[in-house]
Amino acid sequence: MENRKPNPAPPDAVILAGGTARRMGGGDKCLLPLGQQRVIDHILRRLRPQVARVAVSANDEPSRFDFYGLPVLADDVPGDGPLGGVVSAMAWADGRHVLTVPGDCPFLPVDLVEKLAQHDFALAASPSGLHPTIGLWPTALVDEARNALRQGQRRLRAFAISHGAKIVDFPDDDAFFNVNTPEDLARAERLVSQMSQ
Repeated sequence: MENRKPNPAPPDAVILAGGTARRMGGGDKCLLPLGQQRVIDHILRRLRPQVARVAVSANDEPSRFDFYGLPVLADDVPGDGPLGGVVSAMAWADGRHVLTVPGDCPFLPVDLVEKLAQHDFALAASPSGLHPTIGLWPTALVDEARNALRQGQRRLRAFAISHGAKIVDFPDDDAFFNVNTPEDLARAERLVSQMSQ
């Protein structure tokens, strides 16, 4: 697919919240308390100024997100992993692109869309490495992504790179800090406290 500068209209965004959070004792990491709010509140505060609409990709009972009034997108086949969430995001989005972000990443860059949108298909990276769940995906790839899932491919990185995704570097690792463990949550609390000072 040609890598051209996309339409400047803001994309829709989908928060990928389908993980099992085993290291956190189960449940939804995006609904964990962080500061005076929840992780998802921090994500939404950073996302909403950059995008047209926001939805959540999550399986099981959608009512747990009722408070936020967000569409909840279930995978076609639960267990398909992040690529299954991306397929749901592509199918839901109205425009040529959809932004995906993980549900455990509360400090996303405020210029995330601006930088990714310099390319038709892009994934974010920082000094700590590539972040394949943080990307701007062409919705035209939905059928190819579905076919990849049918063939047993579930790795976002492999699918994206094989379809011409560009890697966009961001300088700040903290912007991509994700909450995987209780220790991570404690560090996120410290970061929130520092940001509020």
